[in-house]
Amino acid sequence: MSKPLMPKATAVWLVDNTTLSFKQIADFCGLHELEVQGIADGDVAGGVKGFDPVTNNQLDPIEIERGEKDPVYKLKLKYNPAAEGEEKRRGPRYTPLSKRQDRPASILWLVKFHPELADAQIRRLVGTTNSTIQAIRERTHWNIANLQPIDPVALGLCKQSELDKEVQKAAAKRAAEGEIMSDDERRKLVSTEQSLEMDAEPKMPANIAGLENFTIADMSPAEAEDEAEEKSKAADYSDADSFFNLPDDDDEDEDEHDEGSRDPRDR
Repeated sequence: MSKPLMPKATAVWLVDNTTLSFKQIADFCGLHELEVQGIADGDVAGGVKGFDPVTNNQLDPIEIERGEKDPVYKLKLKYNPAAEGEEKRRGPRYTPLSKRQDRPASILWLVKFHPELADAQIRRLVGTTNSTIQAIRERTHWNIANLQPIDPVALGLCKQSELDKEVQKAAAKRAAEGEIMSDDERRKLVSTEQSLEMDAEPKMPANIAGLENFTIADMSPAEAEDEAEEKSKAADYSDADSFFNLPDDDDEDEDEHDEGSRDPRDR
């Protein structure tokens, strides 16, 4: 499906001026649904000015009306005879000057969390060179001490769908070669859509870890009776006044007698 001009700016305009769903806007602009949600939350494309697709002859107003009435409806790009047969030019990914300084941090993230990715895949995702990838893998990069791994999707260097595609491709290659992956590596191969559909795993509090299989039935009757007696003693507050007992007056009189019997010269 053909994409509109300036897809991210078009998505900004559609988020601000229509009631279309994130899925509809993402499909029309060729973005990931999470990117559109980030635009709505203000986390993505913060300084991007909206691009009106209706005024710029890319989308008919009737398409927006149909999409607002039917959440499943997919917007159709307006036919442009001048773009007929025009394909995307193949070549290295262009990275804006303002984001080129973030590429080493994104490469470090990919190397750390997706070591199964080949250098060619990392090069396609963030638009870097083999020498930079190799330097970060071997930790010989000139700024390796100050680098912090950052998700390239969060930096805007690639799309989530592109990252998922490359990760799945690397997983298929490893499976074809017969390599066995660990559980952690399998979790990394789950796409964003699949991870969002998963139920959160229940976590057991640390203070009761290891006691999930413990029952009082495992104890002998005598041990159970002793434990119940200890609990009843610990919870016996019938003699609460004993917590506030003060020393007897005899002790105070003894102290006064001792002070009176001292030699006045010692005072």
